[in-house]
Amino acid sequence: MNGALELGIAGIGVWSPQFADWESARAALLGKVEIAANVATLPTPTVLPSTERRRAPEAVLLAVEVAQQACAMAECEPRDLAQVFASAYGDLAISDYLCATLARSPEEVSPTRFHNSVHNAPAGYWTIAAGCRRSSSAISAGAATFGAALLETALLAHDESEPVLLVAYDIAASGALQDVIACRSRFAVALVVTPLAYASARLRVRTRAGEPMLAPEPALLHANHKDNPAARSLPLLVALLRRERAILQLAAGPQLTLEVEISF
Repeated sequence: MNGALELGIAGIGVWSPQFADWESARAALLGKVEIAANVATLPTPTVLPSTERRRAPEAVLLAVEVAQQACAMAECEPRDLAQVFASAYGDLAISDYLCATLARSPEEVSPTRFHNSVHNAPAGYWTIAAGCRRSSSAISAGAATFGAALLETALLAHDESEPVLLVAYDIAASGALQDVIACRSRFAVALVVTPLAYASARLRVRTRAGEPMLAPEPALLHANHKDNPAARSLPLLVALLRRERAILQLAAGPQLTLEVEISF
């Protein structure tokens, strides 16, 4: 990417066991209240019909919930936005179930769980529920997933000169996967990234080669979401809340750094 991209943030959605939305996250992320370990129950996003909510797995519920929140804040129609969905691991609970069932009794694999195991399942649920026919991507880049997804979203919003929805989510490893994947928490975030004219929070985004100098981790990240790749977004969320100019660096791939300058 040559030069820098000038963009904005028009909407934010966030969910974790500590807070169910952006409004309730404010005091927690700014250190004004003590963080409770588990306050929020799993979300029930209203954009999904009740039958879909009942069969949707955990990763889908988180992703669709924050996408719905971000669109509402930005006052955008969900059907009008192209999307970038991102998860380092996908739905780990379903992956563990499939591996265990295939090893024990393959004929017992649930067609519904198999259907929900694909990496773009949350994007599929979202586009069907929202009636959206815009482009949709599903990204995985390990620990650099959030940075890679933000870069993809920024390029798309800049090239198309229109808002784009970014959704990043990861859930806790379960079963045998806990031996190889360190993630022990649930976290999801969504941003409506727009051309600069449409937002008050401004981003100047550029790439450079090399490893990033990461921003100090908020206490909440270290305590509860240290190994959740979607929670790499927390320094950005804190900067947006403080409404102070800041420059952050995010890993966007092997030896690729995304530098994000925030202003208002």
